[in-house]
Amino acid sequence: MILQAKNLRVEFRTRRGTLVAVDDVSFSVARGEVLGVVGESGAGKSLTGLAIMGLLEAPGRLAAGEVWLEGQRIDRLPQAALRAIRGRRIGVVFQDPLGSLNPLFTIGEQLEETIRTHLGLAGKELRQRALALLAEVGIPAPQARFHHYPHQFSGGMRQRVVIALALAAEPILLIADEPTTALDVSMQAQIIALIKRVARERGAAVMLITHDMGVIAETADRVAVMYAGRIVEIGTVRDVLHAPRHPYTAGLMASIPRIAAGAGRSRLAQIEGAMPRLDAIPRGCPFHPRCPKRFERCLSSRPELMPAEESQAACWLHASAIAQR
Repeated sequence: MILQAKNLRVEFRTRRGTLVAVDDVSFSVARGEVLGVVGESGAGKSLTGLAIMGLLEAPGRLAAGEVWLEGQRIDRLPQAALRAIRGRRIGVVFQDPLGSLNPLFTIGEQLEETIRTHLGLAGKELRQRALALLAEVGIPAPQARFHHYPHQFSGGMRQRVVIALALAAEPILLIADEPTTALDVSMQAQIIALIKRVARERGAAVMLITHDMGVIAETADRVAVMYAGRIVEIGTVRDVLHAPRHPYTAGLMASIPRIAAGAGRSRLAQIEGAMPRLDAIPRGCPFHPRCPKRFERCLSSRPELMPAEESQAACWLHASAIAQR
């Protein structure tokens, strides 16, 4: 495995007490695999990614758990060592490409600086490497665009440049946080294809964080569904999306518009209610106030992930099936 996250717990200490934003989250990502992490806003997806990268800002902190990268534990490393790993072995793509680029330098200068820092290249070899990266991510006329500034690129092209920067040092892990948000459909498709190619051709492990189930369906090999800071279902894309075993996942899938069903359906299905606040997570299963299948046990006891057909789900609906085995 390239990445192993074990029992991650992210806390925020406030005047009103300690809030738990990520609670006992564990997963792994293999070489060449795309793991999609999906859920509503506030589910803890991005905080999980930041915890893995060591980029949590105070008062947030990784209170418990372990992060392993190719057999090396990295969550306890000094910040200087962690910064070197982030640049060299972990590539990062954030949601806002313009905020990830320095407006005062050309994209060529920024690419060359990254390559020089992490790979030690110089001169003609450095320039060739930078141009090759721009070509690899689909920037047209890379020789000319090399000298352009970020504001001279469209949103989709800027996102390609950010991906080029993330790949500059040939990382073994790519963490992409909402990389297709605010892009039009055609550009989304191109970014998705690019991420899939990175995993397939470079053999990198990819952690794709998104709220878009359509992006997950097109890109990921496996999917982890998060709710209120916990993984509530995890399995292959085919199993989780086509036969969801947790009521929350089923609700997410039912809310996706379908052309074939449009004629006889006036309104989209929706999940009633909203994600609970960190200081008001209910006892028992956190999803039970919104769950159409809740029963008495759900109100008092919190389920852990358990086998549910081919995937795993944190839902008491599957406890009876386990007991019968």
